[in-house]
Amino acid sequence: MSVQVGEILEGKVTDIMNYGVFVKLNDGSIGLVHISEVSRDYVEDIHAVLKSGDDVKVKVISMDEKGKMGLSIKKALPMPERKYKEQRNTRTEKNENTDETPESKLDNMLSKFLKDSDEKQLYLKKNFESKRGYSKRR
Repeated sequence: MSVQVGEILEGKVTDIMNYGVFVKLNDGSIGLVHISEVSRDYVEDIHAVLKSGDDVKVKVISMDEKGKMGLSIKKALPMPERKYKEQRNTRTEKNENTDETPESKLDNMLSKFLKDSDEKQLYLKKNFESKRGYSKRR
């Protein structure tokens, strides 16, 4: 049985290193799950998440000409649909409730930035002159 990139397979954790875990797939081949591909959350210590002998579901994400496989546990997990839909709905509701076009929104942001920048420069100039003893009589 030939393993293809994109397949989701089951395997068993055989070795744990600081940089990831090696997983033996059911067909006997071995691949590496890098620590960044273990979970959607940050993993500081891989030993706290997995141990030798754990059964895992992995997705084949890469395969080189030498046969080395890159695997991912987090990509084998189903996508969290609910969060995405909530974010998308919130974003569209905000756009529907305002009559701003993207161009006018950009213009508003730029004018606010320029106003804030001018205020900060004026404040810095006043403080600099008062500390240096400059007078405005020049």
